[in-house]
Amino acid sequence: MGLPKKLLSIKGILYMHPSKRSFLPGLIALMIAPIVALAQSHGDLPSAQAIGSIEAVATFHDAMPTGVTVSENGRIFVNFPRWGDDVPFTVAEVRDGRSFAYPDAAVNRGDVARPGETFLSVQSVVADGRGRLWILDTAAPNFSAPVRGGAKLVAIDLASNRIERTLIFPSEVIDATTYVNDMRFDFRVGKQGVAYVTDSSPTGTGGIIVLDLDSGKAIKRLVGHHSTSADRAFVPIVEGQQLMNRAPDGATAPFTIASDGIALSPDGETLYYSPLSSRRLYSVPTRLLRDATISEASLASAVGDLGDKGASDGLESDALGNLYAGDYEHNASTAAPPQASGRRSPRIHASSGRILYRLGRMASCTSRRISCTVKQPSTQARTKGASPMSCSERA
Repeated sequence: MGLPKKLLSIKGILYMHPSKRSFLPGLIALMIAPIVALAQSHGDLPSAQAIGSIEAVATFHDAMPTGVTVSENGRIFVNFPRWGDDVPFTVAEVRDGRSFAYPDAAVNRGDVARPGETFLSVQSVVADGRGRLWILDTAAPNFSAPVRGGAKLVAIDLASNRIERTLIFPSEVIDATTYVNDMRFDFRVGKQGVAYVTDSSPTGTGGIIVLDLDSGKAIKRLVGHHSTSADRAFVPIVEGQQLMNRAPDGATAPFTIASDGIALSPDGETLYYSPLSSRRLYSVPTRLLRDATISEASLASAVGDLGDKGASDGLESDALGNLYAGDYEHNASTAAPPQASGRRSPRIHASSGRILYRLGRMASCTSRRISCTVKQPSTQARTKGASPMSCSERA
């Protein structure tokens, strides 16, 4: 299971392989069979089992990646938000273990004078399986207030490697504290589909943005609801220390990041999400989320608390309705199958030896893999109160 120590101590993209046992063919069957076996053996009790193997596909010694995605033909893309590292390009394609500015270097040179035309600070990338790469630009380097007109969703045609569409988020869903974080798409809704985007405001007050990909109109829902906001009683422990914001002068502040991870059920009827500063998993019916005539009170009453899943960043789902999440307090990832009760008890605990901090998009079904990034934010200046540890210091 473990990676060589020198790889475990640096940031990189990891693939978690399913077990090589003789289960049903295909990615989903290989991933889901161990979960079913555990459910039969242990009933409703959560259980832990180390499975699969981990392969380092690329490593990064400088800028820290957050998002990773794999296209239907196996191309790998990552992004590097501008959080204080030297970030020459904020979106990259990984080829032969090396990162190259994508779609080109020019658009990656953030220009606040042209916020809608250049990438300022990208937080997430998603290949949609339809020949496009979607890029989510926060326009908020270092968690600053978003540059006006810069928070956007950009679609790139993977055949031509050219920008196909740019959707600027309307000002009514972007305020001085907004930090657009992650996204999921449903192209079965409306004329061109819909995007669900989490707002993980570092103030701790989050929300979910629903963007119509045809009209470009957007609404923000569940703003300040407990399900989208940081749990003020949450105390994250990473590598034996409390994870918090630490200034160079020694001042500290709670780690309060709002709604972050997001996943969509196979039928598109349910959206799953969780704040980064929380261990809870929540859900909401998408038909209510999209309907602007539904009051916030009615929508809030439809939110489901699905229980404790562990503290995670990214979420992912598969075609059978299983959810996958990182577990940054335990250097692991978890998988939770759907249950008749609606709750989801973690069934698989696959230890990586290092932090599987952000679980990214699923790879294609033929790859039999789940892709994720190891962000290791606890080594960053924002949480260390000094310069991030080097690879040699962590080895």
